[in-house]
Amino acid sequence: MHRQLVRPFLALSLVLATAAGAASPVPPARPDGPDGSDDACAGQQRFLVGAGVGDITGPAAEVGMMGYAQLAQQTSGIHQRLRSRAFVIASPCNGRRVAFVSADLAMVFQGVKRQVVEKLRARFGDRYTDDNVLLSATHTHSGPGGFSHYAFYNLTSFGFVPQNFDAIVSGIVASIIRADARLAEGTVRLAAGELLGASRNRSPEAYRFNPPGERALYTSDVDTRMTLLRLTRTDGTEVGLINWFAVHATSMGNDNTLISGDNKGLAASLFESSRGARPTGGRDTFVAAFANSNEGDVTPNVLGGTDGGGADDFEDTELAARRQYDFAARLWATANAPLTGGVEYRQTYVKLDAVDVAPAWTDGKPRRTCTAAIGVSMLAGAEDGPGFGAEGASCAAIHDVWSQFTCAVTTTPCQAEKPIVLEPGSMSPYPWTPEVLPLQLVTVGNLALVAVPFELTTMAGRRLRRTVLERLAPLGVTEVVIAGLANDYAGYVSTREEYARQAYEGASTHFGPWTLAALQQTFDTLATALRDGQPVPPGPAPRDLRHVQTSLQPGVVFDDKLLWVDFGEVVTDARAAYARGDTVSATFWGGHPKNDLRLEGTYLRVQRQGPGGAWVDVADDSAWETRYRWRRENCVPTLACSHVTVEWDVPADAAPGTYRLVHEGSWKSGWDGRVRPYSGASRSFTVR
Repeated sequence: MHRQLVRPFLALSLVLATAAGAASPVPPARPDGPDGSDDACAGQQRFLVGAGVGDITGPAAEVGMMGYAQLAQQTSGIHQRLRSRAFVIASPCNGRRVAFVSADLAMVFQGVKRQVVEKLRARFGDRYTDDNVLLSATHTHSGPGGFSHYAFYNLTSFGFVPQNFDAIVSGIVASIIRADARLAEGTVRLAAGELLGASRNRSPEAYRFNPPGERALYTSDVDTRMTLLRLTRTDGTEVGLINWFAVHATSMGNDNTLISGDNKGLAASLFESSRGARPTGGRDTFVAAFANSNEGDVTPNVLGGTDGGGADDFEDTELAARRQYDFAARLWATANAPLTGGVEYRQTYVKLDAVDVAPAWTDGKPRRTCTAAIGVSMLAGAEDGPGFGAEGASCAAIHDVWSQFTCAVTTTPCQAEKPIVLEPGSMSPYPWTPEVLPLQLVTVGNLALVAVPFELTTMAGRRLRRTVLERLAPLGVTEVVIAGLANDYAGYVSTREEYARQAYEGASTHFGPWTLAALQQTFDTLATALRDGQPVPPGPAPRDLRHVQTSLQPGVVFDDKLLWVDFGEVVTDARAAYARGDTVSATFWGGHPKNDLRLEGTYLRVQRQGPGGAWVDVADDSAWETRYRWRRENCVPTLACSHVTVEWDVPADAAPGTYRLVHEGSWKSGWDGRVRPYSGASRSFTVR
């Protein structure tokens, strides 16, 4: 998360109704062989595969956005809806299954994971558990916040936002239910390659602190590898794809206030559209997940700073998305290597602020992790999200500038070079950030997923992958992927050498200089247990803070309008005619979007008049070429009026004809408190 220092329903009955249907059965788990290997899965290429989508778009007005540290960055509309993309992969040979989710979120928090698992348990019993559900975020910085149970991450949303939290949980649950309902026999095929020119290291000086010999092993200071899975049913039906590529979803800058999946979300929708899919939830639709990896020091702004090569944020986002989409399409076409083996997993919770790290993982001495603290350089932000001051504020640097300050008064011995600006781990009565965190390892055939609740830097991810591969290679594992921002969140993890530089990523490594070593030690244990067919202890229980949440943000009191107009009435109408490439715009009297999130629905429609005069939808608020904008209109005598603007960039391939813009919403009465739907349409116009 950029500068996380100062930033921190759909009813389940609807989910169940739209996702009815039983999953294909999976036989019970079989015992492992004497050496821990699963003999029944040796050489097996058959899986059960399913995919589903859920809508996780939160309040589109007056909620602080999650990712950048900007109090003024409050949601004011939608550019693209946010989606949860779920995949269930089950192994008939050993009865194991895993649910992998890539969600258009800045990060996943433990409270979200907990309630997702609780709702799945209520429906499926023990089919899905904390151990075999992996929730990963794309890391978009353009979604509403307030969905953590830890205060540090809710600061700019002025506390917890239940409406957003519930939308996220229900949408993720819906996507997993739909994936489960679609399970059918099929194959999972893998392809990987080097995507060049789509990413850049935003902290190159810190990267250069790593040993020269280690850096010489790699041709780039970012991971350019994209790993892609192609899921296909035995009957030839294309189920979907998952790919992992390490890059921040920060093409949209910190002055954007429209909800957006950023470059990852757009790439996913481009691929889904290319396969004829529509993200409408319950239908048998193709699902494409562009998941994130060890993106900690990786920016999509390839020209430096906030410059992604386009004329504005929208062009930057499209350029970054198309680079990923185009390369994924090439890998999709060449994904011929079948995954072979079964499904397996291990998870444990670790108290990350108190890990004793053995000398084998450190500098040869016993080390210990620290109470969570953030450094002065976090205030500076990263180069694609600049804040205050400059990066590199280590104890030595501060002492050089202000000799009266020393490490003894600006940091703790445990945090070494880090001058501390805030210690969220020591707040009372509850820490402001989590200290008990989940570490999860999943194998699907010869692929291993290392799920971490952090943003790992490039080199940190490389070291952790090597650790896991060394242990799992005897099982035939050949590909190890970091599944970042998974299951919870507690900042960054840099290498020990990068930490000494105290760039943004090092200053944001909460648990001190030996955090990566602690992760390597724990994942070595998880991988060894998985390899040998042994269980692992669950570890300490994380805090459940759902009942101590507060919010300083009021809900909608009522909606108002001028006496002589109706909700949905046009304020500023469209023109009579447009050419391809033009932008069509119409403004309506509206209600507050918090009245109804319209999950699985839309606030706008672009419609074309068909034969016989019927209006047919051609786009909605999930389309890249549309924008739904909300603003408060201070009409007399109240301040409760809203104007809604619907925009449509006419595509170059739009069919000539007659069109109109439609806005749909809900307004809240100040008399009886009821919320009522409304709609309005622009004049018809021609596209030529």
